Amino acid sequence: MGLAKTELYTDLQNEISLFAKVFGHPARVAILEHLFKIKQCVCGDLVNEIGLAQPTISQHLKELKHLGLIKGNVEGTSVCYCINVENWAKMKKIMISFLDQDIPNPDCC
Repeated sequence: MGLAKTELYTDLQNEISLFAKVFGHPARVAILEHLFKIKQCVCGDLVNEIGLAQPTISQHLKELKHLGLIKGNVEGTSVCYCINVENWAKMKKIMISFLDQDIPNPDCC
């Protein structure tokens, strides 16, 4: 597999790509929807809600946390996750700006 050569692209292009990647798996979308619905969640609840194995859920949570869209706090032997409000707002602003571009010539091709 070749290298992504991310250094060829702007920081914004790389950031948009990472946001798109995190939404590229339905399990991560389901996790985010669940967190929005209940405001916070213990990882074990996600296993029951999403229907995937604990290691798989943990990997998806790791991806979401690495991008900063969620944050987690250790509570005893569990980790409680919630939406990172500041980073979610930043991501929305960036993605809306990108997706709200006008098509310069809609009759092309």
